Amino acid sequence: MPIYEYACNSCGHEFELLVRPGAIPVCPSCHSAELGKRLSVFTAGASQQAEPISPCATCGNPGGPGACALNN
Repeated sequence: MPIYEYACNSCGHEFELLVRPGAIPVCPSCHSAELGKRLSVFTAGASQQAEPISPCATCGNPGGPGACALNN
C-alpha cells in the first residue's frame, strides 16, 4: 500500500496518507475529498542526479583508481 502526499483543495491542509486499493482519500482536517496529489520529497529527489557516474576514480573507492566495478 503506497503512501501518498496530498494537499486539500478546500482548506489547504497538506498531509501524507496510506491509501488502500479502492479507498477514496479525504482530508483529515475538513473531511473533503477534493484533494490534489503532491510530489513527495523522495520521488522528487530520486529523479534528480547531478552527473552520471563515470569510471574516473571519483566514486571514493578506498582501493584507489581502477578499483571499482565501473572500470570493466
